[in-house]
Amino acid sequence: MRLCIYCKGSHADASCPLYIKAQAIMRTQKINKTDFSGGSPAPFVGHYGYPNVNVGILAPPDVNEGAWEYDAPKHWAAQNFGVGEVVEFRSGLVNSRFKANIRHFDRDLDIAQEVAMASKPVDVDISLKHKPIMRLSTDTHAAPTGPNAELQRVDVTSNAKIPTKVQRAHDDTDLLSVPALTTLFDKGFDENYLSRMLSVGTFGIQKNRKLVPTRWSITATDDILGKHMLERVKRHDFGDYRAYFGGYLGNFYMMLFFPDPWGYELFEMSVRNGREGNWEGVGNWSTDYEGVQGRKDYAKETAGGYYTVRLALSEKMLENKRQGSVLALRFITDEYTLPLGVWVTREAARNALKSKPIVFSDGNLMLTYAKNLAKNKFGYNLDKLLPSSIMLKERKHQKRLNMYA
Repeated sequence: MRLCIYCKGSHADASCPLYIKAQAIMRTQKINKTDFSGGSPAPFVGHYGYPNVNVGILAPPDVNEGAWEYDAPKHWAAQNFGVGEVVEFRSGLVNSRFKANIRHFDRDLDIAQEVAMASKPVDVDISLKHKPIMRLSTDTHAAPTGPNAELQRVDVTSNAKIPTKVQRAHDDTDLLSVPALTTLFDKGFDENYLSRMLSVGTFGIQKNRKLVPTRWSITATDDILGKHMLERVKRHDFGDYRAYFGGYLGNFYMMLFFPDPWGYELFEMSVRNGREGNWEGVGNWSTDYEGVQGRKDYAKETAGGYYTVRLALSEKMLENKRQGSVLALRFITDEYTLPLGVWVTREAARNALKSKPIVFSDGNLMLTYAKNLAKNKFGYNLDKLLPSSIMLKERKHQKRLNMYA
């Protein structure tokens, strides 16, 4: 692959981070008005200055029937949208923001809750104190945000379409937030929808309701839903040795399943494309692990991505009605030129688990397959990494109940 003419990186010009940001800024320069009407698909809660944070009403600056696409990670992945296309959606949203204390709810926060609970974008009239500042903010946790300005006034101009089950959970001020989230998830509401409601204090006991920064609410939702499904996964019989491989937006996952009680270990590593077109492995990696009892502390090394992959794995095991321990290997390639949020790792892991698995008769054959795939596709030598695996060490030295089955 020839070098990018913009940054001299080894990727296509159209996926260059400098090019994508420049294109986004050029688009947002057309947004030069302080009053507009649009359909808001989501709120956004910042984390700087906590507990006094910025709360934003995200909306395109014009009436747009496709506004729902601006906050739809599952749809983006299903359509195989690239980095530039996702940035185009997100940079088209004006972040009309105001300051709020996490526990003090007022009219503007009520509107933010209404936007979060609605199943379709809510029509709003927005007045800003000044023209939007042209910028593109990317984050490893949340989806990018575009131009922003201080909110002067916001009015809802349409009836928000809020599902009855969601309204009941919101109105029940004696219902804890965790059962509210898990009950709605079991009824088919996805994690993106639930996390945006959690961020604006939609659920929980009345006196405990508060704003949760969007980046925190995303990981909290993934964690809660993953644990919820794992309670059922652990009741199932053990599976077999099988491997899945796939990805999205340059994030590839190799999922190695072992016929053991639930366990999960994630390794993340960067690989890059050299000038000659050969993949070269970068020696460092990040890793986190949990056994059958789960974790008591936050996964500091792999952070929010850890919980997205665990959510995808628990979904798959529940679907297969089998439990197991999983060694998950993430390869981050040059194609992933801008951080877009942990929704990418969630959807990349789901894509990998949708692939046809390869079933093995024993674990050694599966590890040999993994080494060959990593070497051939990414030029990465897993012999450097696998000796550090806690899961593999425990499988080698600890006796397991299924050995006597």
